Amino acid sequence: MSESDVTRDGVRGARPGRDALTGDRAGRRRRRRGRGEQAMVPDAEFSSYYGKPILNKPTWKPLDIAGYLYLGGLAGGSSLLAAGAHATGRPTLARTAKLGATGAISLSLAALVHDLGRPARFLNMLRVFKPTSPMSVGSWLLAGYAPLTMAAAAADVSGRYRLVGAAATASAAVLGPAVATYTAVLISDTAVPSWHEGYRQMPFVFAGSGATAAAGLALACAPARETGPARRMAVLGAALELGSLRMMKRHMGLAAEPFEKGRPHLLLRTAEALTVGGAALAALGSARSRPVAAVAGTALLAGSAALRFGIFQAGVASAEDPKYTVVPQRERAAESGSTPPPS
Repeated sequence: MSESDVTRDGVRGARPGRDALTGDRAGRRRRRRGRGEQAMVPDAEFSSYYGKPILNKPTWKPLDIAGYLYLGGLAGGSSLLAAGAHATGRPTLARTAKLGATGAISLSLAALVHDLGRPARFLNMLRVFKPTSPMSVGSWLLAGYAPLTMAAAAADVSGRYRLVGAAATASAAVLGPAVATYTAVLISDTAVPSWHEGYRQMPFVFAGSGATAAAGLALACAPARETGPARRMAVLGAALELGSLRMMKRHMGLAAEPFEKGRPHLLLRTAEALTVGGAALAALGSARSRPVAAVAGTALLAGSAALRFGIFQAGVASAEDPKYTVVPQRERAAESGSTPPPS
């Protein structure tokens, strides 16, 4: 056999896509492989120079940052619930929510500082206020919100300075929605595909998740006779959380794939089951049974946590695989008619 025959038949020097078999020879090859048509060129594998990821994997510690995302939502939702309970004469529910907001935001700040490594790094972020930076805005937001929750809880527990406590409760409620959702803006502002592509719906997902967590804490700790607002918050929060999450994944395209695979998929399915179950128990049985209310509250708290951890893990997975960066870039370049970036 000559060198030209070797090259032509693909034994040596084959060029996939140019030397692929055609006509009757291709048909015979396909029939030998099995029934139906099969691609003759293997699927593209996306890689980068020296086998390194295109994006740097997020270096945030999963427990610290996913916990930070979760606890911020719990705190913000609890401040809203505390203000409503305070205004409608539900003292035990109000105290539970105030203490919950204080504890959650304190732990959230501790998790953030632990991830940063030194408290001075958080203080350094307060040296300048940059409206265009979600991290800067969030740092100032936390610095203003945390003392308000502490003042509201201290006034309630001590029974003193009631006017100051009422003002702190109302002010914390005003900042609560921003505290519950700014972390969604923060992670969506990164280059991580499965976070960035969900920037439109992610704040609504986090708002619903914060509401279900706050409702869960109230149901688990407050007496059933006062938990009417918490039950309603649980149902509305669950609808907002799960509806927004499904809409987000539907609009994300390829970047939604990590949400449907591996550990993130398991966490998000668990979150959905716990949230739906907890909201159903809250609506149907928690008003008459204290144990049912406690189970509903625990399920809602766990479901909100599973959601935040699932979203965090999906983002990490999308940063590790180059295709979630390369394919959308090529699609956008093809739509605009420009030259796609090299992979």
